[in-house]
Amino acid sequence: MFALYLKEIRSFLSSITGYVVILVFLFTTGLFLWFFPTEFNVLDYGYANLDGLFIVAPIVFLFLVPAITMRSFSEEKKSGTIELLYTRPISDMQIILAKFLASVSLIIFSILPTLVYFFTVYQLGYPQGNIDTGSIWGSYIGLLFLGATFASIGVFASSLSDNQVVSFIFAIIISAFLYLGFEFIYSLDLFGNIDLFIKSVGISAHYSSISRGVIDTRDVIYFLSVITLFLYLTNFSLSKRSW
Repeated sequence: MFALYLKEIRSFLSSITGYVVILVFLFTTGLFLWFFPTEFNVLDYGYANLDGLFIVAPIVFLFLVPAITMRSFSEEKKSGTIELLYTRPISDMQIILAKFLASVSLIIFSILPTLVYFFTVYQLGYPQGNIDTGSIWGSYIGLLFLGATFASIGVFASSLSDNQVVSFIFAIIISAFLYLGFEFIYSLDLFGNIDLFIKSVGISAHYSSISRGVIDTRDVIYFLSVITLFLYLTNFSLSKRSW
């Protein structure tokens, strides 16, 4: 499993795709935080915080994470190497975990350089260091859970088709629905007493909760449950293979 994990990491970093994903993430969030005259602009806002990063990043992840995961199984199927992969002395779930963890690792590589933003805002605070560090670290943990959740969805979508574009679109649709769909349904105020329950089913509510700086076990269990669900769905999808 570890050998396959390293192979996936090398595959990402030996192609331009991995670097493009990291650069696009940093470039997009950097523009919103430092250049575009929006409510997310740190210099225009006048307060030492990184709220803009943790609002913009999930939207960017909706597109970038599927771009990372779309090749996980789709490329293997299309190239015919999937049969060779399954001759290795490891289980289906170990193969899935190796590809999932490699995708999460690339997401972490994308997030790490944003610590420069944190250091910059920390220095800009008046007095220096006047920043809600607990909330920021909570938001980073939330962003990591969010990226891992999107990665599990992307790996599942990749197992459904041998076409990377189709897998990419499937992953975006599923991720967007889980992140934004339940919030939209909640905003319609159609279901009365169960509206709050509907909201709690969505990813956004739990991401927002962790971003406040309080790591609630209910939020952690939610993210781990969703990740586990989609990894098992991937396993189920691959178990139905006819090749």
